[in-house]
Amino acid sequence: MLSVPHRNIVKATVPVLEQGGEALTTHFYRILLQDHPEVRPLFNPAHQADGAQPRALAHGLLKVARHIDQLDVLGDLFAVIVNKHVSLQIQPEHYPAVGASLLQAIREVLGPDVATDDVIEAWAATYGLLAGMLTSAEGQAYDTIAAARGGWRGGRAFRVADKRQESAEITSFTFAPVDGAPVMDFTPGQYIGLRLFVDGVEVRRNYSLSATANGRDYRISVKREPGGVVSNHLHDQIRIDDVVHLFPPAGHFTLQGGARPVVLISGGVGITPMLPLMSAALATGREVRFIHCARSAEVHAFRGWVDDHLERHPALSTFYCYERHDGMVAGHNDADDNHAAPPPHAVGRLTQARLADWLPDDRDVDAYVIGPKPFMASVLKDLRALDVPPAQCRYEFFGPAEPL
Repeated sequence: MLSVPHRNIVKATVPVLEQGGEALTTHFYRILLQDHPEVRPLFNPAHQADGAQPRALAHGLLKVARHIDQLDVLGDLFAVIVNKHVSLQIQPEHYPAVGASLLQAIREVLGPDVATDDVIEAWAATYGLLAGMLTSAEGQAYDTIAAARGGWRGGRAFRVADKRQESAEITSFTFAPVDGAPVMDFTPGQYIGLRLFVDGVEVRRNYSLSATANGRDYRISVKREPGGVVSNHLHDQIRIDDVVHLFPPAGHFTLQGGARPVVLISGGVGITPMLPLMSAALATGREVRFIHCARSAEVHAFRGWVDDHLERHPALSTFYCYERHDGMVAGHNDADDNHAAPPPHAVGRLTQARLADWLPDDRDVDAYVIGPKPFMASVLKDLRALDVPPAQCRYEFFGPAEPL
């Protein structure tokens, strides 16, 4: 528990964080990654380069400072952090380096007039409290996972059992455990962590699980990102029977119980977690509206798989929106010919009017949104305008959890 003086000092730093929080966190990451190379595998350099990681941390620090008297209101933020940490196997020994780097950044960026000894002491106490809360929650998660049937601790060796191109830029990888033992179930919508070595350098990433749990293997579906170190390595270098290490499933972007209709709205590679979410919702008899947006038919993965479910599930409706449509799809490998692509339901952007037409008339629905950040921000705004209750709109970030 923080003392009243410490809480008051932290609250007094809110204006400073509002104006200069991102400069502070950018400097923090510079210190952390330079002085503590052991933590570099835990961070995606692309999120440093585009500023996403510093923005996310600045947003988190500001929320902590604003709600320091009622940290329980940050439950969703803590859930996001804990799940991301579990998927990358963050351990208690990682926290001291982070704390020391944060306090150093506060001193150096804010200067002695603002970052007084009292301010440093208050933020040190705050960080200690937060670190304790996170390590406790993460430790409980690790214990629960290890005790589950098919669960494990740390990295586990898996071989690539299948590699399949799904679109012009998305490829699926199926991983089976080398030890042949069962693998733990996961909740649809969750992701899994990978540990790879690219040019001899360890990297860790997490990817959404794109197939329903079966107790035997896991599937992820990865978009090739321009300049993406790991995505290009997976596409170009990983072959069937190669061995990688996986961390157990994690994530809180999961299907909520109840009987309300489910609306799944995805953009681009955001379709991947929607596939098991759709299967889970249909299995309970709920109505599902599946709305997917893509740049074109050529990059629309899994359309055939989703459409196959239409014949078997009267409760399923699908709606596709392409930015452009020329009527053809290129073959995915040398053996495939170009072929005609079925038309989408709309061409252009997903407008509020189109979304209104595709939603159920009764807006008491559970909506799930995932895709590029601008896409999610636009869709969530439109859902609010269309009277979908905000508490029933859930979304997930593939990268750091920035404010939308």
